[in-house]
Amino acid sequence: MATILPEHPVGSYPRETIRVFRLLKQLPDSFVIWQRLTIQDHGPSFLVYTQDERCALITVVPATLTDMRQAHQQGLFGATTAPGTTETEALNQFRTHLDVADALACIPGLILFPGIPVVDLQTALAEPPPGIVWGAREDLTSEAFLPWLVSRLGSRCTPEQFERLRRAFSPEIIIPCQLTIRQSLVRATEPVLTEYLLSYQQEWVLKYDLELSEEAEEANHELHLQLVNGVAGSGKSLLLLYRARLLRQFFPRKRMLVLTHNRPLIRDLQHRYHVLSGGDQGVEWKTFFGWCIAYWPTSPRPRLIKEYEQRALLQQAWEQHLADTSISLDLFKSEIDWLKDRLITTRQGYREADRSGRGFALKESMRDRVYEAILAYQHLLNAKGRLDFGDVPRRIWRALIEEDPHLPTYDVILIDEAQFFAPIWFAIIKRVLPVQRGQIFLVADPTQGFLKRRQSWLASGFNVRGHTRRLDRCYRTTREILAFATRFYQHRLPDDEEALIAANVQQTPSGLPPKVVALTSEQDELTRVVKEVKALVAAETPLEHILILHADWQGANRLLTRLGAEFGTAHVTHPKEGVQPEQIRVCQLGSATGLESPIVFLVGIHRLLEAEGSLRLSEEERAEQIRDNTRKLYMAMTRAGQRLVITYVGEVPRALGGTHT
Repeated sequence: MATILPEHPVGSYPRETIRVFRLLKQLPDSFVIWQRLTIQDHGPSFLVYTQDERCALITVVPATLTDMRQAHQQGLFGATTAPGTTETEALNQFRTHLDVADALACIPGLILFPGIPVVDLQTALAEPPPGIVWGAREDLTSEAFLPWLVSRLGSRCTPEQFERLRRAFSPEIIIPCQLTIRQSLVRATEPVLTEYLLSYQQEWVLKYDLELSEEAEEANHELHLQLVNGVAGSGKSLLLLYRARLLRQFFPRKRMLVLTHNRPLIRDLQHRYHVLSGGDQGVEWKTFFGWCIAYWPTSPRPRLIKEYEQRALLQQAWEQHLADTSISLDLFKSEIDWLKDRLITTRQGYREADRSGRGFALKESMRDRVYEAILAYQHLLNAKGRLDFGDVPRRIWRALIEEDPHLPTYDVILIDEAQFFAPIWFAIIKRVLPVQRGQIFLVADPTQGFLKRRQSWLASGFNVRGHTRRLDRCYRTTREILAFATRFYQHRLPDDEEALIAANVQQTPSGLPPKVVALTSEQDELTRVVKEVKALVAAETPLEHILILHADWQGANRLLTRLGAEFGTAHVTHPKEGVQPEQIRVCQLGSATGLESPIVFLVGIHRLLEAEGSLRLSEEERAEQIRDNTRKLYMAMTRAGQRLVITYVGEVPRALGGTHT
């Protein structure tokens, strides 16, 4: 069976076109068929391509035998336009204007009349123009169609010719230069090819299960679900943006929401979508917590506790209930976060909860002690009139259970970096996305799930079996950077079988090797980064091509201040504030997921790696920290498209190319 994109007709088509669609789908698997989307200008209906690199354009004429005979009779007494004339002119014009050498020779046009016998076609119509062939009803039977089509395919197209044909036939897959980090690092003074195309694999995922019509809703009895997994740089976020644009074009009245877990990423996604869509305002963009606060069911909005205040309350509850146990303060906080991320609301529910993957076991008696400590912490929190972040979704869940009318519902929800979403978040999302007419599109990278990773998709309430697509090629970064990041990951986590980091390094373009700079103090590190940035600016590197990631927020703030003094505060920003041209971006590692840049500086990571050796850590905590840090740093390294600079205070670890561990 042929591959066809999309695999089902999307939108409203005449029955004659549907008939041809089914014929094309029955072709051998050596054929790939593109369906021209109805949202585009008038043009050919299908593009046919074979393994031997031959192709043809197909247009379907929805004329009946009665239409054809009436037109012929009227034509005997005066001028009239015969069925198929408009389609023939449009197809011939499309071929003539293709920016492809020898287009008329290698890309024939086939005009199909599924409802017209060959004798009537020959009687009613004159000879077609050069390069155009008529197809009558007899040619479009299951037995006759394949040999008829094969005999009329054009001569072999070169890959370059076919890429230009794809660009013309499927303009929805063109990637504007502003959305790629493959552009030049210096200011261009000469015009160059500035657009790229989605790969075949990306396009297939983009167009899979697009249908959201009323008819499809009535026939469907479950949620439309698609999960896209992929290695870093495989274009997952880009596909989410293209998916949003296509759905908006086909179904402009549907209510759509894009969610992610942090402000820098949602700002970046919204900016890129506006570039892609020409400023469409029909999509709602929120972090999950931002969405919760925007639709908070009571007034006033919640008062969230500050981190240092929370630490004091945690310490107090821990000293009262757990100080004589092996559970550290950090593990206690982690257990509270884990519980609040799930629909666990009672002591018995906590006793019976499956804690697989937590990294440490708790017997029932110890669970009771931990639960008492959690209740004590919550009592202290309530006494201050504060909520922590884990309380926010739990309050929204209660509003949903109580059928609060203030919470909106959506037809489509798209989630980027879905590996960070907790089970209770997904439970809330499912309640505002009605079954039978809702669609959810998730993109995730399992190598980055260091926040909410202790869950399976099934535990999150989604059965993704049969609904998962995987992108396994990295398009963002270079061979050298990807190989460096992969070696780092495998050196520190050699037995990690969960990671999907086996991207084909040889398929990525070559570039500069990562640069690791050893320094003796944090002050020297700060000075060196500023010096490196000044050198880039002196070489006319656009400021927006520079992204600096620091291991912690205090270091990021120091860099923001120092660079602001050097280049002016208007030219330095934290991505959570949004990004404008001529701005250097600076943020902490926790805010970097989903971001990308031609040039990335990775700063302050000695703090992360040195903390792994703390004598306070149990072996379980140490293993946990190594795993988390490795995934964070792998994520950070693969943000870079062309250059990666890592600064390190102290002796460089072997995992980063040093001679000492």
